[in-house]
Amino acid sequence: MNKKTLILIGFIILKFVLQYVLISPEYDLQRDEYLHLDQANHLAWGYLSVPPVTSWFSYIILLLGNSVFWVKFFPALFGALTLLIVWKTIEFLNGNLYALVLGTLCILFSALLRINMLYQPNSFDVLCWTLFYYILIQYIAAEKSKWLYIGAVVFAFGFLNKYNILFLLIGLLPAIILSKQRKIFAEKKLYFALILGLLLILPNLLWQYNNHFPIIYHMKELAETQLVNVDRADFVKEQILFFIGAFFVILSSFYALLFYKPFEKYKFFFASIVFTLIVFLYFKAKAYYAIGLYPIYIAFGSVFLTDVLQNGWKRFLKPVFIALPLLFFIPMYYLAFPNKSPEKIVAEKLEMHRWEDGKKHNLSQDFADMLGWKELARKTDSVYALFPKTENTLVLCDNYGQAGAINYYTKKGIKAVSFNADYVNWFNLELYYKNLIRVKEFEENSNELKETSPFFETAFIAGEITNKYAREYGTTIFVFTNAKININKRLEQEIKEEKKYAK
Repeated sequence: MNKKTLILIGFIILKFVLQYVLISPEYDLQRDEYLHLDQANHLAWGYLSVPPVTSWFSYIILLLGNSVFWVKFFPALFGALTLLIVWKTIEFLNGNLYALVLGTLCILFSALLRINMLYQPNSFDVLCWTLFYYILIQYIAAEKSKWLYIGAVVFAFGFLNKYNILFLLIGLLPAIILSKQRKIFAEKKLYFALILGLLLILPNLLWQYNNHFPIIYHMKELAETQLVNVDRADFVKEQILFFIGAFFVILSSFYALLFYKPFEKYKFFFASIVFTLIVFLYFKAKAYYAIGLYPIYIAFGSVFLTDVLQNGWKRFLKPVFIALPLLFFIPMYYLAFPNKSPEKIVAEKLEMHRWEDGKKHNLSQDFADMLGWKELARKTDSVYALFPKTENTLVLCDNYGQAGAINYYTKKGIKAVSFNADYVNWFNLELYYKNLIRVKEFEENSNELKETSPFFETAFIAGEITNKYAREYGTTIFVFTNAKININKRLEQEIKEEKKYAK
């Protein structure tokens, strides 16, 4: 085993260690993670929230025991593979050991640590963007048709993971058309590769068609509730912050792609990033959607800087570029990770955080979304245990986070549902419900008891989330027993209305 391989293994081990130690045990899983994990119990070719690939990994996690260790392992693995691809890209571009170390440090100590912290489609999305660009570099260098087929497979899996990868294609196509590499469109093998990719994503497209394209409803809802609050100036600012320690490396890659002779074949990569960012800005996309763009440019920049810093006084800048990612990681360590209690984070008042609602809060939304779930599940379990025939008891939640968390932590085998997200398709109407446990988000002057109790013999409040730092703070558990109405009929009507609205 040579020196380079040992260094690479060391970086990969460090990557895994950091992903586990940067989260304090006081935090639960994050809201979205519960939904993704629950998809393992409802495998399909598509979901209202995401394409199917995440559910495949969730099923593997389920087979491995569904522990938090494995939930955190997979995004860490995708981050480590992204690091590996950047390493291999630098090697392919003839970068030396300095370039390899520089590029790896820029990847390691970046926003990817935050992205790879959560079990969401984003980590695999970044991996697919980086791998696709690497495959494109291989094809441009050798023009071997096998890379077209491999690229089609990678793009298809990226698509089946997160539709965000379409932005890669939208930005890349005009860049290639305007470059000498447009000759690729004369290659018959390209179209066979496109057919292969289409066949791989076809089951998901058919699922979308059969379910009246819920992605359109989902994107409309996203635009109305979240993207409307996106500020384009903040988008640009965050692009710089994501890889702040690699800022000069990425800038160097832009210069190199335009003027550095060894990269002449890859000049279109400069136009590609420009076009892609313009499209993101036009659609007011969330800033993190663009993170997959940058790892490959770090590879280009690292190789170019190695050549530039070889001689004269410039060689003294080598340790500076190595130190920058490490130095910028210090404030990132204190600001970007849930490695301290929420009480301590709020007490320090280092910064305010803008949530998806457009308002500023003392705690990051992601951190607030990682609190209160075990408490909710424990209290729901204790109420559920009061009923002798639990199969007659419906646990109905306001949102997917509540339902997913209860299902993940329950010791009583609860199958909580909601009219929110994918849970609207997961109701078991074969059971005849007599009792209702209603988990409802906090609402001032709530009329839940007054409005619902007339339909049941008894009604009471069983508890609420008391963690004031949780986004779900105040979420209340209402209990209604011995229904005077046909609950199942009401559920069928509500489900039809929800699906009708989605159409």
